[in-house]
Amino acid sequence: MKMMRIVVLAFMLAGMFVQSAFAGWDPRDGDDAANAVEFFRKNAPGLDRFFEHAYGYAVFPDVYKGGLIMLGGAHGSGYVYELNTLIGRSSITQVNVGPQLGGQSFAEIVFFKSKEDLDNFKRGNFELNAQATAVLVNSGMATNIDYSNGVAVFVIPKAGVMAEATVGGQKFSYKPF
Repeated sequence: MKMMRIVVLAFMLAGMFVQSAFAGWDPRDGDDAANAVEFFRKNAPGLDRFFEHAYGYAVFPDVYKGGLIMLGGAHGSGYVYELNTLIGRSSITQVNVGPQLGGQSFAEIVFFKSKEDLDNFKRGNFELNAQATAVLVNSGMATNIDYSNGVAVFVIPKAGVMAEATVGGQKFSYKPF
């Protein structure tokens, strides 16, 4: 049983570094992106002001995270909006080092305050490090949260259990349609 868990975790970690190839625009992308945005609007109504005033945002409907002993990571795919118009795809990869055990899935959204902040993201120069904080969305979420260095990051847990005391960072990629 222990060996099976190790094999499953190894496949999860390997899956973080393998991506599907895309040959361009897929009509389902528009529906998937709209569903991801609707998920956040429905489950976090306190984010309405960000949707209304942000220059752009990247939404990741399913990010999968796993960790075993001292190494873990996460990966997910998402969509990028500029002025509420879908403009491309993005991926998120995270690597963590430190004591950890378990697996979980979550949805994440990154709001960009200005054109400059979004352009920095689109150039591939965007990382969130250990000093950046994602706000865990819950029903009692504070509505006075604001941007930090031009971005605001929110996470909604979906499933799983994970215990960790880690240091790591998130790296994002961007591919226009």
